[in-house]
Amino acid sequence: MSTQMRIRGGKPLNGRIHVRGAKNFVSKAMVATLLSHETSVLRNVPRIRDVDVVSSLLGLHGTDIEYDQEKGEISISPHDLHLPHNPSEMDKLAGTSRIPILFAGPLLHRLGEAFIPDLGGCHIGDRPVDFHMQVLEDFGARRVQGDEGMHLIADSGLVAKPVHLPYPSVGATEQTLFTAVMARGITELTNAAVEPEIMDLIAVLQKMGAIISVDTDRTIRIEGVEELHGYNHTALPDRIEAGSWACAALATKGDIFVEGAHQADMMSFLNVFRKVGGSFEVTDEGIRFWHPGGSLKAIPLQTDVHPGFMTDWQQPLVVALTQATGISIVHETVYENRFGFTGALREMGANIQTYRDCLGSLPCRFGQRNFYHSAVIQGPTQLQGADIEVPDLRGGFSHLIAALAADGQSVVSGVDIIDRGYENFMDKLYALGADVEEVK
Repeated sequence: MSTQMRIRGGKPLNGRIHVRGAKNFVSKAMVATLLSHETSVLRNVPRIRDVDVVSSLLGLHGTDIEYDQEKGEISISPHDLHLPHNPSEMDKLAGTSRIPILFAGPLLHRLGEAFIPDLGGCHIGDRPVDFHMQVLEDFGARRVQGDEGMHLIADSGLVAKPVHLPYPSVGATEQTLFTAVMARGITELTNAAVEPEIMDLIAVLQKMGAIISVDTDRTIRIEGVEELHGYNHTALPDRIEAGSWACAALATKGDIFVEGAHQADMMSFLNVFRKVGGSFEVTDEGIRFWHPGGSLKAIPLQTDVHPGFMTDWQQPLVVALTQATGISIVHETVYENRFGFTGALREMGANIQTYRDCLGSLPCRFGQRNFYHSAVIQGPTQLQGADIEVPDLRGGFSHLIAALAADGQSVVSGVDIIDRGYENFMDKLYALGADVEEVK
């Protein structure tokens, strides 16, 4: 698609859209197929760029892939698994994704070696690979740093070790799962992430033959097995995309039915949505979100790991909070640089100030590190159209919401990054009655 779009705002979004499988699960479930030589089938797969990137990475490793985009079904057969013949091709793909680091565990199990290129991803904060490498080395992998990335070798296989995460990182939890499922012995992972996407990944691994138990205190126990098999699975819906469209309904005074949205995975979001003044109705088909009229309410909010309020919901909600009456305080505790997108909102007329202090109920790990990780939003303010540059995936969609809510015309640049995680978002905007067009 074009890298720019023109938006004429001030028009409520009304209508029905469909949300398919979660970006943060589907890509990981695709990587899990490498743990077996058998064919795996994944359904409810969205047409997003991250799926294309992982498909290409899998192809470089010798897998056969059949992807029916209309049905949302992908079949992956890693019968002829091998390292990429041309590592530079992998490096090109890695520039848009951090997913290659998760290839390490499965490849070490299947091939005894892995190559991991330098990693890319959104610039929203520090997402170090230290946890990943520490786990891999503790389990017996040896690494050699080269010009293009890391070469990992496990001559004698991997052996289970206890793993404690200093922070319940989703990526480090996924790495431990992939590394432990076929390691010799039992791995006890403490302070693990327990997001719905993690639980769905555990369900996939169990279907493949893994033995994994989850305790209520963020402890996951993985008993290594000698062999895993292919799986057949339907991905859980994308709760981030569903929440993003809900915020768009709120900010534009619209009414959007999000087909496929799942209440159980969105409870903390739904509570906040209701406190702000939004209305929703849960049905068997999805969730309807709408602005009921009247004034929205300012709130205090703190992001957190699951089951807290998800960091990826924060950015689109901040746009809606610019239309709330009073002072809202948002404390970001997951990514330290997630408020970079507010600069464009201020240019559009929003009254937002960011602070280094912890303005939440409890101090967080960023409190003494000089990061602007709290925001104060005073509203309501009428946003005005402006020229905007998309900073990252979630911030970019939030900018779209702001432009849709604003008076006048906005030109948003860098919108191609949004299709990393939002399926057919232009078609969905048209379906909701938005006045938008690509700039050629």
